Amino acid sequence: MSVSSRLLRVAPVLATIGLSTTAYGQTPDGLMKQDAATAGTTDVAAGGFEAPAAKPEESKDATTAAVSAGGVLSTGNSRSGAITASADTRLRRGKNQLSAQAAANYARSAAPGDPLATTVENYQGKIRYDRFLAKKFAVFMAISARRDRFQGLDLRLNLDPGVAYYFIDREKHQLWAEAGYDLQYDVRRDEAIAAALLGGTDLNKTATRHSARLFAGYDNKINEHVTFKTGLEYLQSVQETEDWRLNYDIGLTTSLSEKFSFATTFSLKYDNNPLPEIEELDTVTAFSIVYTLL
Repeated sequence: MSVSSRLLRVAPVLATIGLSTTAYGQTPDGLMKQDAATAGTTDVAAGGFEAPAAKPEESKDATTAAVSAGGVLSTGNSRSGAITASADTRLRRGKNQLSAQAAANYARSAAPGDPLATTVENYQGKIRYDRFLAKKFAVFMAISARRDRFQGLDLRLNLDPGVAYYFIDREKHQLWAEAGYDLQYDVRRDEAIAAALLGGTDLNKTATRHSARLFAGYDNKINEHVTFKTGLEYLQSVQETEDWRLNYDIGLTTSLSEKFSFATTFSLKYDNNPLPEIEELDTVTAFSIVYTLL
């Protein structure tokens, strides 16, 4: 396929209806994960006394976009409702790549005889720019924002510059590592500050953390029907040794037909030093039916 035709390719837009089970009100953090760029190969073939001829390197340019949405509604003895939505896009042109993600999650539930109460509420977004300096080496800058009621946050802003190295960089198989710096700025909810004060802890409205960041990711489209993805992130404060966080994601997608596929994902988020009265560990297991529009 020519380079010009690859520039016109647009990845499928997905509409996903899924069910998830959440611990401590945490929702899937698909933002941690960054898509690796595709890579080309150079083949050399010689016949007789002819000089070797190299094929042109495969273009890595790409434009992708995906959206997903889902919900659950229960009535009767058990009353609950949940909605989730997300969007993901990536644009690659030559040595430059820009990606963006957004997600929103909301749920309410009630025991028999009790009024409905909000149990999940968070919104998040991320934008990232990569500049490829060599075939396997890139520098990047990422900015993300999160609002999470049950983590006690009106806003969590992260600024992440760093470098990335691709050990495997193929169209359907990537293994890479990232290292960099994380600046985290929190604006805490008044309810979280009041709850901490009742427990004897006086919290400031805002807080800043400076951390070192390490990340490892692996994507493998095993065959035309099965895709496997996973990523592990570690953040260590350079100010306080007890301030460290661990994030882990893993997912498996299996095609059921040309248009339908089944996906299961697991997400883990651990904060060794959260706000008072906030749990350290959040996990999510999600199962989804995916329909490919195009």
